[in-house]
Amino acid sequence: MLYYLFEYLDKEHDLIGAGLFQYLSFRASLAVLLSLLIATVYGKKIIGFLQKQQIGETIRDLGLDGQQQKAGTPTMGGLIIILATLIPVLLFAELGNVYVQLLIVTMLWMGAIGFLDDYIKIFKKDKEGLKGRFKVLGQVVLGLIVGATLYFHPEVTMKERAHTVIVENVQGVPKLGAEIKSIKTTVPFIKNNELDYTSFISWMGAGAKDYAWLIFIPIIIIIVTAVSNGANLTDGIDGLAAGTSAIIVVTLMIFTWISGNIIFSNYLDIMFIPRVGELVVFTAAFAGALVGFLWYNAYPATVFMGDTGSLTIGGVIAVIAIIIRKELLIPVLCGIFFAESISVMLQVGYFKYTKKRFGVGKRIFLMAPLHHHYQKKGYHESKIVTRFWVVGILLAVLTIVTLKLR
Repeated sequence: MLYYLFEYLDKEHDLIGAGLFQYLSFRASLAVLLSLLIATVYGKKIIGFLQKQQIGETIRDLGLDGQQQKAGTPTMGGLIIILATLIPVLLFAELGNVYVQLLIVTMLWMGAIGFLDDYIKIFKKDKEGLKGRFKVLGQVVLGLIVGATLYFHPEVTMKERAHTVIVENVQGVPKLGAEIKSIKTTVPFIKNNELDYTSFISWMGAGAKDYAWLIFIPIIIIIVTAVSNGANLTDGIDGLAAGTSAIIVVTLMIFTWISGNIIFSNYLDIMFIPRVGELVVFTAAFAGALVGFLWYNAYPATVFMGDTGSLTIGGVIAVIAIIIRKELLIPVLCGIFFAESISVMLQVGYFKYTKKRFGVGKRIFLMAPLHHHYQKKGYHESKIVTRFWVVGILLAVLTIVTLKLR
């Protein structure tokens, strides 16, 4: 909103300083500062409101040290993350941008699913919360919306390039070809690293590209569902999901900046995506909200994010990665989410297999998800969280290195 106001003041009245709002770096800086301020200052008021409404966490007895002391800690703290992100975005971002609109819808949609799940757990006294099939249905619908928008919307394009050779105009500014509709994505660690999803159905003949959405949209659905569930599983001990996610989002902000800048994308030889640079404002606000939330969520936590936060975080991270055509980097960048999800699948699968084969179920880990395994081994949760953050930083660095490591 302020973006449009200052744009008007700059063009119509030549107001001194109003032109600063045309710079992404300036608006992103304001967004991260405001989101931090909202999360830390007004977050305390939201926590107080949650306590007053007796919106406390119900703890299942898993036999973990310090577990019962957390009973009654306010949950639904994901509302802090959502508000601290959306308010700066509404103020400083260009709201007519299709990518910004898509991320706002994603945040509100996943936030609503998570809120409903938390509401059932707390007020309906149902520890299972929203039935799993309804959660998955909500994630599938969001994936369908995201996939259809990115495939069919006319403003979702990339710049055409001929064998990565970029012609420069008389001013010396890199100049690419025409904007084209494309469902190409980036494949890490490969020199000519663009993969066109259409190639999966090229055997159908010349008209195959008209049906590429049959491949593209299901892939988007799978990614959105997998990452949101991965973030949900990671949210098990104080500060783990928020801190890990902040690292991921800052990395995605770097990729967004590069993908939306014709100079940097040319230098690093990656695809230039018109209008995607506006997401720098969103990712900056999102990162600030996560760091601000950690003020209260770090050990010992005074608030939990609940599914309101974890499902939202996972959904937004997945959609950002898809928008900037870096979804194939998710297993690396979101390696913590991936490991947590794999640990659960291996644990459940192996238990069922051994029970069917030998009559007695056996386990690979002491407990799943993975962070509970280390708790069972006697590690303090603050040490587990710190080490997971270190691994997350290493994975983030590796992800950034893929820009040149091919």
